[in-house]
Amino acid sequence: MMNDNNMDTVTLGMGCFWSPDALFGQMRGIIRTRVGYAGGTLDQPTYRQLGDHTETVEMDYDTRILSLENVLDVFWSNHNPFNINDYKGRQYQSLVLYRGQIQLNVIHGVMKIREEEGKGKPDTEIAPFNRFYPAEDRHQKYYLKRYPSAIEELSKLFPSPQELTNATLAARLNGLAKGYTNLRTILDEIRTWPISEEEKGNLLHLIQRIRW
Repeated sequence: MMNDNNMDTVTLGMGCFWSPDALFGQMRGIIRTRVGYAGGTLDQPTYRQLGDHTETVEMDYDTRILSLENVLDVFWSNHNPFNINDYKGRQYQSLVLYRGQIQLNVIHGVMKIREEEGKGKPDTEIAPFNRFYPAEDRHQKYYLKRYPSAIEELSKLFPSPQELTNATLAARLNGLAKGYTNLRTILDEIRTWPISEEEKGNLLHLIQRIRW
């Protein structure tokens, strides 16, 4: 679909990771999303034993369509970094893990613009990315998995849990299941994907067979 020169990755924490997975997954330009644990020091964290890690969503995006500035604007506009759900602690904290100096420069630039716009300086931890531990399968595409018909149809294309987690289509439909987008928007986008007309037709028919 694209080469690695057009792809970038960012890891963000903004509260419980289910909703951010759906929020970013429905955005055009997002290639894939996955939820997991990052930012801490515990080796092999789990949902029940997070240690000092934070719930995060990690996403790969097409830089020709979506910029890091766009991603960060959505990030800071969709959670309260000063007080996430009245919860104190690292599990649900506001967190940006950057990969390299270029990303760090962009992050500081977006923060400066938001301050100049009167939105305040966010109480967000900014730290270098170290390692991301994928969460258990039941947390991946959480809202989509509440629709058995969707999983039944998608399993024909993505037979393994990892394939489903990494699928752009699953990311879009997870956003639909949460209510962040609508079916027409997804169908219209698929018609623009650089795949054959036959493949497009198959995807469109598959989606329209799903019982929501």
